Amino acid sequence: MKLAYFDCFSGISGDMALGALLDLGVDQEAFRRELGKLGLGGYRIDIDTVVRHGIRGTDVNVIVEEEKGDHHHHSGEDQHQHHHGRNLRDIELIIDTSALNTKVKELSKKVFREIARAEAKVHNKSIDEVHFREAGTLDSIVDVVGTLICLDLLGVDRVVSSPLHDGKGFVKSRHGIIPVPVPAVLEMLSGSGIPFIQEDIDTELVTPTGMGLIKCLAQDFGAMPAMIIDRVGYGMGKRDTGRLNALRVVLGRLQERNWLMEELMMLETNLDDMSPEVLGYTFERLMEAGALDVYYTPVYMKKNRPAVMLTVLCKQEDEKRLVDILMRETSTLGVRRSGLQRYRLDREIVKVSTRFGEVRVKVASAGDVKKLAPEYEDVRSIAVKSGIPLSEVYSVVADTARNQLEKS
Repeated sequence: MKLAYFDCFSGISGDMALGALLDLGVDQEAFRRELGKLGLGGYRIDIDTVVRHGIRGTDVNVIVEEEKGDHHHHSGEDQHQHHHGRNLRDIELIIDTSALNTKVKELSKKVFREIARAEAKVHNKSIDEVHFREAGTLDSIVDVVGTLICLDLLGVDRVVSSPLHDGKGFVKSRHGIIPVPVPAVLEMLSGSGIPFIQEDIDTELVTPTGMGLIKCLAQDFGAMPAMIIDRVGYGMGKRDTGRLNALRVVLGRLQERNWLMEELMMLETNLDDMSPEVLGYTFERLMEAGALDVYYTPVYMKKNRPAVMLTVLCKQEDEKRLVDILMRETSTLGVRRSGLQRYRLDREIVKVSTRFGEVRVKVASAGDVKKLAPEYEDVRSIAVKSGIPLSEVYSVVADTARNQLEKS
């Protein structure tokens, strides 16, 4: 499996992402040919090799010809001051009517929808009302689509990212002076589980375009996984931060059966004086609040009382919320906590067309190991409506999914 690790030690912007991927050795003629399929004119793209702080990298500038002398750079000049605003429908129309391949089209639209959603929330507008200039201008369209073209040309199967680093202070925008991290970036971070670090650097390091890209592309965030490194690319930023301002992308291959590792928390408490009804309700509350797993184990407590040990597995960022539920909903006087690591397969939900209709199927994989399981609620619904035994529906859906996935 070919993996690209985005090392965001100095944040991420659209032009930095594009520069880093081009620096990995993407054929520039092939890149420009694919980018031409957008069918857009009125700009040129300059790709230069530069050396900053003793490190060689690639600097990308998208220059809008109609605005010579006022060139925009995402991580240099104020990226919020922009020319022509476009709304989401305008951008999707450009992408849909292009000759780009389906994968690049769908991922590009996913990125712009994410940015539009955040901008709409921040400005208290509907997603169709937002004319978000930062992501709606020609250079940002080129940065986003160009980044996805490069990933496609490189044959990247998986993207993993480091925690995101941003600065502090304030930046100018068309709405006035706004704080760093900028509101749209914080909105995209909200509820995402993406690790974020604010540094003592008086400038913006993570732009909305960069945030939208990495949120939609990265399947995991954390330390670089064990991998065989093939190439390293640097995409240079424009701002002077007093140190190397660049995005580093490491391209390599996961070792065979290199199981993914994640950090979890385990919460436990012993209960000997609660009714089964309350225990069942607590189980539901915990799962709804983000617990990865909840289970009860029969135990004996002091004075030989039969009891249950309630165990909750969760992500670190969900710990306090789940502890609050345990304290409120159970009779416990205390909750034990411990950190643990677990190996896991990469998981995704895919929709499979079957003779019963479209059914969601969970697919888990790593290296040459692949497992699938139809979603129970979908299978149950089909069984109830059709009168066909649940086991038969499950078997048909699983066989259909397996056949379709083997061909893809």
